[in-house]
Amino acid sequence: MTERVVTSPEELRVKIFADGADRAGIAELAAKPWVQGFTTNPTLMRKVGVEDYAAFARDVLELVPDRPISFEVFSDEAAQMEEQARLISSWGENVYVKIPVTNTRGEPSAEIVRRLAGDGVKLNITALTNVRQVTDVVQWVAEGPSAFISVFAGRIADTGRDPVPIMAAAVEALRPHLNLQLIWASPREVLNLFQAEAVGCHVITVVHDILAKLGNLGRDLDDFSLETVREFFRDGQVAGYTLPTQQRIAAR
Repeated sequence: MTERVVTSPEELRVKIFADGADRAGIAELAAKPWVQGFTTNPTLMRKVGVEDYAAFARDVLELVPDRPISFEVFSDEAAQMEEQARLISSWGENVYVKIPVTNTRGEPSAEIVRRLAGDGVKLNITALTNVRQVTDVVQWVAEGPSAFISVFAGRIADTGRDPVPIMAAAVEALRPHLNLQLIWASPREVLNLFQAEAVGCHVITVVHDILAKLGNLGRDLDDFSLETVREFFRDGQVAGYTLPTQQRIAAR
């Protein structure tokens, strides 16, 4: 069988959403048509020093007015989560509100999600890691508007489990519901884009550092090997490394 060689992200069938909170990075990626959406979260925002949540979100929405973008609630109490979700949703037609599958006490977000979906709020239910959670969440949002379900495949892999069968089962759970899209979240490497595509995921969210590696798609492996050898040699030379045997030889 002939190997499928992809040389450009435009050739991938899975939709790529950029995951990050760096404004300059978002602006650069917004100019790329193969980036079909954006996501962020409080952890990513904190890492880059965002202080005013609403001001940051409105700034980003000026950069991304026409593609899906997800912003997450940051309260742990049901009433405040719902209030935040409704406010965030009001910021734009392309806004999806990220709601964690449970609160920090492990209590499911079912009632909040059902109310929001019933009122037409577009949601991104996040931090799922197993098929049971997927089947539960599908029931919460099946009758609502467009929604994403984010399964953290990378974190599943971090436990030593293969995420592919779990993601494949999640795809099947969503199949009857045309308003729902499955996100392969927290990828760890470029290969995950191809795994997500192979199992039929609708979307993969990719941090900016991994997106920067997409220039390697389809590269000749011999060329990649030679570049690696040259990189190691160059860095050794720049560092000025020597070994005692070399010093003795030079002294003769």
